[in-house]
Amino acid sequence: MPDIVVMFFLLGLLAGVVKSDLTIPKAAYDTLSLLLMLTIGLKGGMSLYGNLSWSLIPELLAVAALGGLIPLALMPVLRRLVRLSPADSASIAAHYGSVSAGTFAVALAFAESRALPIGAEVTLYLVMMELPAIMVAIALFRRHSGKDSSEALQGIWHETLTNRGVILLAGGAVIGAMYGPAEGANVTDLLTGAFHAVLALFLLQMGLTAAETLRPIPWFHWRLLTFALAAPFALAMAGLAVGLLLGLPTGSLMILTALAASASYIAAPAAMRTAIPQANIGLAMLASLGFTFPLNVIVGIPIYHQLAMWLG
Repeated sequence: MPDIVVMFFLLGLLAGVVKSDLTIPKAAYDTLSLLLMLTIGLKGGMSLYGNLSWSLIPELLAVAALGGLIPLALMPVLRRLVRLSPADSASIAAHYGSVSAGTFAVALAFAESRALPIGAEVTLYLVMMELPAIMVAIALFRRHSGKDSSEALQGIWHETLTNRGVILLAGGAVIGAMYGPAEGANVTDLLTGAFHAVLALFLLQMGLTAAETLRPIPWFHWRLLTFALAAPFALAMAGLAVGLLLGLPTGSLMILTALAASASYIAAPAAMRTAIPQANIGLAMLASLGFTFPLNVIVGIPIYHQLAMWLG
C-alpha cells in the first residue's frame, strides 16, 4: 500500500474532483507550509550536528550543477517539441530545474519509514538546487530575447535567497546543526515528532489544489501534459546518475532522484512572475502541480526507491 501520508493527498484529490466543500483556510495552509519547511531544516541540521566536513563541498557543488543543467537541457525540448514561447519555455524550465519541498518531504518520510540510510546533508540539496535553476533559466531567456540579464539577476538573487522557503530551510538547518538533538530537544522534539502529521495535512491541501488546477483538464495543451508526465522519469535518471557517481547511500540516492524529478510550485513561480512577466505561470502550475507532483507522490517515489535499491 502507499505510504499513509500519500493517502491524504489522494483524499484531497478525491474531495476536489467530486467538488466537496472541504477547504483548508489559507492561513492554516500557510502555517502548515511554514512548519513543514522549518521542520525539514531542523531535521537536516540535527543530522549535520557533529558531521560537518569540507568533504561535503564537492557533493553539494555537484548537486547545484545538476540543478543548473536541467534548464539547459529542457529549454530546447520545450521550444521545439512542446512548442512554447521563449518566455514560457524558460519559466517551465526553471520550475523543473528547481525543486519541490513537498516532494522532498514525502521522499524523506518514505525513506525514514523504511529505515534507509540517509546522509546528513540531504536537506541542503533543496537549497543547492533551488537557485541555480532559476538563474540559468532567466539567463537563457534574456539571451534569447537579446536583453541584458545582469539587472534582472540582481533582483532575483535577493528575492530567491530571501524567500521564506530558503530562509526557513537554511535557518532551520543552521539552528539544528548548532544545538543538535540533545540541547534543542525542547523545541525540536515537538516539531520533528509532528512531521508526519503536518505533512499529511499539507498533502491534503495539495490534493485539493491539484484537483482545482486540473478542472477542467486543458486537453489542447496535450504536448505540455505529455511533457509533465515524461520529464520526471527522464530527470530522475539524471539525478540517479549523479547520485551513483557521488556514491550516495540508498536513502540519499532515492531522495536526490526524487528531487531531480520534481518541479517547484512555490519558489519558482514567485521568481518567474518578477523576472519573466511575459510567462504564463498558469501553464507552469498546470504541469508542475497538476501532473508532475501527483505523479511523483503516487507512483514516482516507490519507483525511485526500487531503482536506488537495485543500483545503489
